[in-house]
Parts: sequence; C-alpha cells; structure tokens
Amino acid sequence: YIRSYSISQFQKTYSLPEDDDFLKRKEKAIKTVVDLSDVYKPRRKYKRQQGAEELPDEESRVRATLLEYGRRYGFSRQSKTEKAEDEKTALPTGLSAAEKADTYEEDELQAAEEQRIQSLMTKMTAMANETRLTASSVGQIVGLCSAEIKQVVSEYAEKQSELSAEESPEKLGASQLYHRKVISLNKQILQKTKHLEELRSYGEKLDKDQAALEQIESKADPSILQNLRALVAMNENLKSQEQEFKAHCREEMARLQQEIETLKAERAPGDDGKTLSSGEPHGTLTSVMMRNEDLDRRYNMEKEKLYKIRLLQARRNREIAILHRKIDEVPSRAELIQYQKRFIELYRQISAVHKETKQFFTLYNTLDDKKVYLEKEISLLNSIHENFSQAMASPASRDQFLRQMEQIVEGIKQSRMKEGRKNASLLSKVLASTGFTV
Repeated sequence: YIRSYSISQFQKTYSLPEDDDFLKRKEKAIKTVVDLSDVYKPRRKYKRQQGAEELPDEESRVRATLLEYGRRYGFSRQSKTEKAEDEKTALPTGLSAAEKADTYEEDELQAAEEQRIQSLMTKMTAMANETRLTASSVGQIVGLCSAEIKQVVSEYAEKQSELSAEESPEKLGASQLYHRKVISLNKQILQKTKHLEELRSYGEKLDKDQAALEQIESKADPSILQNLRALVAMNENLKSQEQEFKAHCREEMARLQQEIETLKAERAPGDDGKTLSSGEPHGTLTSVMMRNEDLDRRYNMEKEKLYKIRLLQARRNREIAILHRKIDEVPSRAELIQYQKRFIELYRQISAVHKETKQFFTLYNTLDDKKVYLEKEISLLNSIHENFSQAMASPASRDQFLRQMEQIVEGIKQSRMKEGRKNASLLSKVLASTGFTV
C-alpha cells in the first residue's frame, strides 16, 4: 500500500520519459482513430419512399435497414451457408447426390434472395448526398436549366461568329459585314451613352456641391470672406512672383555661366601666350580681373536679393498661416448655436442641483428649528412637572405658579406671531420671485 501510494504521489507531479512518449503517441493514435471512424463510418445510401407499405416481419425490416446502408446480403444466406458447412463436416464424402440437391436448393434460395432484394430496392430512393447520378436525375437537371443552357449556347455561337469574322473578313458577304459593323456601332453607342450618363451624374453632383458651397458662403460673414479672398489672391500673386523670379534667376545664372565659360576660354594657355607675345598682357589681365570682380559682386548682390525675397515670402506665409488659424478659431453660426444649447443644458443642470441643495438646506434648517422648539417644550414640561407639587402646597405658591404659566403662554404666543410674520414675508418673497400674486 505504501509503495502504491508513493507511486501515485510521484505521478501527480512528475512523469517518466516513456510516459510522455506514450501521451504523445496516444494523442496521435486517438486522432487517427477518430479520422478513420469518420472516413469509414456507415453512410446511408438509400431511403424508403414515403407512403411505402410497412414490412411484415422483423427479418424484412432488418434486411431493408441493411440495404439502406449498402449491405445486400441478409441472414438467410448466412444461416444457409453455415448450415451447409455443418452438413459437409457431418456427412461422408461419397454422397454426391445429396450435395447436388443442396447446391440446387442453394441456387433457388439465392434467386429468391435476389428477387426479394430487388423488390425492396424498388421501394427505396437514393439519398441526396449520393455521388453517382442516374440518367433520370441528369435529365431532370438538364430540363430545369434548359433556358440557361440555351442562352450560353447562343452567346457562345455569337462570340464564335465574331471571332471568325475578325479572323477572315474576306470570307463574309457584304450584308454580313454590314451587320457586324452595325452591331459594333450599336455597342459603341451604348458605351458612349453610358459614359455620357456618368458624366451627367458627375456634373449634377458638382452642381449640388457648388450650390451647397454657395449656400454656406451666403451664411458666412461677408467681411471674413472678403479678407479670405484677398489673402488667397495675395498668396497666388506671391506664388506667381516667386515662379517669375525663379525663372529670371535661372536665366541670369545661365547667362553668368555662359560668361564664365567665355572668360575661361579667353584665359586659355594659348591666349595667354598670344597676349604675352603681343606685348600687352598687363592691361588685358587687369580688365579680365576687373570683369570677374564685377561679376562676383553682381552675383553676390543677386544672391543676397534672393535671400531677402525668400525671407519676405516666409514672413508672408507665416502671416497667412496665422490669419488662417484665426479664421478657423472664429466659431461659425452652427457652432455658436451648439455652444448655446450646451450652456443652456449645463445651466439647467446646475439650477436643478442648486434647487435640490437649497431644498435640503431648508429641510435641515426646518428640522433643526423643530428640534430646538421640541427641546424647549420638553424642558418646559419637565420644569412644570417638577415644580407642580411644590406650587400646589400653598395658595401663594400656587398663585405665583399660575402667573409664571401665564407669562410662559404669553411668550409662546409672541414667538408664534413672530414666526408667522417671518413665514409670511418669506412666502411673499417667493411669490414675487416666481411671478405669482396672492
């Protein structure tokens, strides 16, 4: 017992390599068995027709069930075969007449069995998932799809005739060529008509968008629109000036490069030799240097001018971006209406919460005042109860007690009148604030 308990405790937390291998092979084996059982499971091939007569005995019902799953042999043939084998083992080998009689009887039973199977098969129909189709079922399918088949055949013939006409137009007659041309022109007309409809729909869409934009523009502020148009025109003007200036700079750069190339060609070694040989190198060199300095100075000036223009353009672009942001920050009429609705909803919520809080405060103050009056009343009743027996002891003390009670009653009446006036003033204020009149 201790050993088996130790083994069970060990197997709860640890496992041997052969156990892991067995689990892996077990999963694969279970999957294979399940797949094989799905592949080779019995499949119903036939089904008894509705309204067929009931089978009389249990053997016929079992045979019909086996036929539904593709089994064509029943119990009678099997029992007869087993009986023949038993008789062959029991009888001696020399009795050939008995064997012939058994063979004849077996053939008769087999023929009866086949006839019985055929009679059962006439009362059955093939299942819908049967892979093999009979000629009648194929005929029914073709009959159902006859219209589609005719349409496909006509389209195929038309395409074939078009291909043959394209391949050998000289074999066709003039009427056929005219017919083909008419068909092709009709197709082109249909295509162009469809394209025209698409363009019309696109034009209608553009008109609707333009009308919507005009409506939005009519609702917007005219001053803001005018300012925006001026800024857009200024931006377009600056862009055109920038392009013109860039073109001018390119032309000037090309001209200056051409002049530089010309100067380089003039300052070639052969020319230097010629000038040296001609006897006037100093004046020519001085003029070339002065010209180069002039070109450098002009180039630097143009470069500085281009830099200033770019700075100016950047400044203008920043100003335009700032104006765009300011325009976007200005809320539209729809946004203002939405803000107003939200503020009204918020005000109503705050007013409801304030009213509820005020009611709570009023209720608290009322209950607090009620508590104070109840405490006073309790203290008064306690004092009356304590002094009542002493006050009734003598007539003088009783008269004094009665006078004190009258004073207390008078003070209560005055307090009540004061609170009544206070309540009347508060009620008049509330009625005045709500607009009601008494």
